[in-house]
Amino acid sequence: MPRDRDAIPVTILSGSLGAGKTTLLNHLLSTAGDRDIAVLVNDMGDINVDADLVSQNTDLAVDGGVTELSNGCICCELQDDLDTAVVRLARDRDFDHLVVEASGISEPRPVARLFTTGSQAAARYDVASVVTVVDARQFHDAFGAEGIAERRGDTDEDGDRPLSDLLVEQVEFANLVLLNKTDLVTPEELDEVEEMVQALRPDAAVVRTEHSRVDPDTVLQARYDPATADEAGWKRALEEDEAEREGHADHDHADHDHADHDHADHDHADHDHADHDHADHDHADHADHDHDHDHDHDHDHDHAHPEAVYGVTSFTYRRRRPFHPERLRTVLADLPPAVVRSKGTCWIATGADCSYTMGQAGPSVRMEAAGPWIASLPEFEQDAYRRNRSNLDWDEEWGDRRTELVFIGRAMDEAELIAALDDCLLTEEEMDASWDGFENPFPTEAGDEVVVTEPAVNR
Repeated sequence: MPRDRDAIPVTILSGSLGAGKTTLLNHLLSTAGDRDIAVLVNDMGDINVDADLVSQNTDLAVDGGVTELSNGCICCELQDDLDTAVVRLARDRDFDHLVVEASGISEPRPVARLFTTGSQAAARYDVASVVTVVDARQFHDAFGAEGIAERRGDTDEDGDRPLSDLLVEQVEFANLVLLNKTDLVTPEELDEVEEMVQALRPDAAVVRTEHSRVDPDTVLQARYDPATADEAGWKRALEEDEAEREGHADHDHADHDHADHDHADHDHADHDHADHDHADHDHADHADHDHDHDHDHDHDHDHAHPEAVYGVTSFTYRRRRPFHPERLRTVLADLPPAVVRSKGTCWIATGADCSYTMGQAGPSVRMEAAGPWIASLPEFEQDAYRRNRSNLDWDEEWGDRRTELVFIGRAMDEAELIAALDDCLLTEEEMDASWDGFENPFPTEAGDEVVVTEPAVNR
């Protein structure tokens, strides 16, 4: 995409604690050649150890090339300080490129947003790339089937988010992923890690490294595009699934010989799968039973397809019938270890009539109240939304109420997972009952979140 030639390019480094970000930064500075690189280092502690390590390996600290932001995280409480620091840096000295090393617990998305929205920094800088350094050993231990099985357990009492959440978010927002410490895993484990990274962020470039040694041009290259910045694997799978469904619908509308498809009443009727109906449930009138597959990960690799070698697959679960709150919580608290990542919108039968966002990364599962369904708003507001959103998925009976969940994992038993979720759907009797009477473990105020399950904590 076009870039402002006068703006200073920014590379954002993210990655977990100990992944190799500071080692990478020192490598960049020592091999920068004629580039004049300014550095901003964020550390959570009172003493910015990473900044000290960088300063020891470069003379840039003498003229203000290394800026420190300590005792906080630049993705949240230090956002204003970050804005002020980078603007002052641009005003006080000339340089060719800014590298921001975020702390090991920072999410890269809000940091990049500072440089792309209406801030002072956005007027002076242009994001060139978001680079995530992944400790290959740590990632494999967190997301390998054995690792997830060992870590899944009760909620962490202190409420902190687990490592798996952060690892996923750092990968899902990256343009370039450096698989570091490759010497600490076997070739087979490394291949598994790379395939999982590609599933989480399909369009990210992936480079394997030891000791964070990589060509500076690879790291500093302009890769960032705001239009595709949020193209995480689960979002892409959902979009591709929707496009495929629309293509099927167009084809079926053109073919009038298929009398068994009633498109006038339900846009998605051609995707209902009767073999997933259970004896005690009658979903035919209300459920949109889609579970389409995403088996076409186009990778620039010479090795075999990941599905064949590692069983990395994804599928989309869609329904037009609400979940029973407590039955859903029980299933989500015990998801199979093979499910590495899942996310999407849930329709849950609560008196609040609000939508929910479910997010799962490894052993961590959270549910957030996302606000009211459009269909629950006054009619004039519904009409306004529908006029402004031509692609709004709207059902004549239920409006926008629906469940759309994308699952990504390794060797998942899709049929078993679908059956478990289908068993969470309301029965006909429950559909007719008062939903206020259901025990609800989930929040009802928009923005509130509940932890369904997190890794067991050894105390």
